[in-house]
Amino acid sequence: METIKTFNALGILSGSALDGVDIVCIRTDGIDVYECGHMVTVPYDDGLRHNIRSVLGLRPDTEENQNLLNEVEQELTTFWAQAVRDYIETYGVQIDVIGLEGHTICNCPQEHYIYQLGDGALLAQLTGIKVVYHFHSADIAAGGQGAPLDVTYYNAITSQQERSLAVVDISGISSIAWLGSYGEMVAFNSGPGNAAIDEWVMKHASMHMDYNGKLAITGHVNEQIVAAMMKHKYFAKYPPKSTHREEFKEKLEHLEGLSLEDGAATATAFVAESIAYSLLLYVPEIPKRIMVCGGGAKNPTLMRFLRQRLPNIEVCTAEDWGYNSLAIGVQAVAYLAVRRLHCLPISFPTTTGVVEPMVGGKIV
Repeated sequence: METIKTFNALGILSGSALDGVDIVCIRTDGIDVYECGHMVTVPYDDGLRHNIRSVLGLRPDTEENQNLLNEVEQELTTFWAQAVRDYIETYGVQIDVIGLEGHTICNCPQEHYIYQLGDGALLAQLTGIKVVYHFHSADIAAGGQGAPLDVTYYNAITSQQERSLAVVDISGISSIAWLGSYGEMVAFNSGPGNAAIDEWVMKHASMHMDYNGKLAITGHVNEQIVAAMMKHKYFAKYPPKSTHREEFKEKLEHLEGLSLEDGAATATAFVAESIAYSLLLYVPEIPKRIMVCGGGAKNPTLMRFLRQRLPNIEVCTAEDWGYNSLAIGVQAVAYLAVRRLHCLPISFPTTTGVVEPMVGGKIV
């Protein structure tokens, strides 16, 4: 019997924190993962970071906006192409396909609209390698939320773990994927993630993030403010659902008047509370264990707050299970690219609300 073909797939993920681009190579057939290579983060310089930030929220609905977006997209794609060439030269790997998760500029799930920077055709031209990108488009066109899409990868890497379990990705926003004992998969964006903390410390301390939760650990959580922030309408929506970092900005105004440290602590508690609330309310069965990945797994204060709010659940980081918290997201992008090559679905009625399982991604 012919076996399904394996590929060396390179994932590219541009983080919402604007810190840089993550790159990693995995070997997979789109079902099982056989090997994970080195992950590198190539930082954006201040100029590129400023240019990306200047177009956040724009839509290509005017000629001026379209030109601005095109300029930044070309600059960003050229940067990624050089990073790919450097990665291949450094690690001596042969790449069959690149999975590109472009930089999200505008995401309005209620309008079934998403706009991402990332020219897959230009990246393929500059690297000479097949590229899969625009993973969200088919799902959105079919009436789905367009996200989250990483659940099939979580299912693959945790296949030997006892079920049920949940994987919580705390990146710019937070996502929950619940995996049942009989292959069931439920996934949704639970709400704010690192972006809520980053916005506070950027505004009041000119810092890109609260490194290692050092500000939050010295501050005092204002639980009344956390309760007020939790009255956002998004938390009352039943999954499938997705959101974006801008949706919770107005709630962050509740933090004004707090000290830098108290604001960081309260924003961090808000993230933890929103995850705990969603886990206890919206998954079919409360899991015994959860694995936290993404940048939030590297924030010990956030992890402590999460454990305090989920005292009856074992809350682990990806490292506790032998994985790299920061690499899982970009590994998933590479994995989704190979699933596209084999025409395997990446979104489902219980993960994005699409009517039937959908294959996603454009190949160039």
